[in-house]
Amino acid sequence: MVETLKTVLGTLLLLFKSRSRLQVEILVLRQQLNVLRRTAPKRVRLRAVDRLLFVLLYRFWPGILDSIVLLQPDTIVRWHRRGFRALWWWKSRRRLGRPGIAKDMRDLIREISRANPLWGSTPRSW
Repeated sequence: MVETLKTVLGTLLLLFKSRSRLQVEILVLRQQLNVLRRTAPKRVRLRAVDRLLFVLLYRFWPGILDSIVLLQPDTIVRWHRRGFRALWWWKSRRRLGRPGIAKDMRDLIREISRANPLWGSTPRSW
């Protein structure tokens, strides 16, 4: 969480940096990524916050897929699709049990039942 906050604050600070300083910083970061790629294990372990950040960046700027080095662009697109699939599964899941009936509707049903004793079964004391 702290790293995500640092990333967001760092992004806001970019608004105040000069263009040449940003280019140098990008070169340094790319070199660090190249070193990481050479020395890191085959599979990078990312936390859920990291995945969420990549998906949000992709959502707002789809062009970032060209500049990502750590991950393959298909991976981010797959995470994005998996998130939508989970959202729609959650929204369309079956609710258990019968849906509730509002009190005023129950009162109306009772009133109609008492007013027409020959309809349906005998009235119960509700």
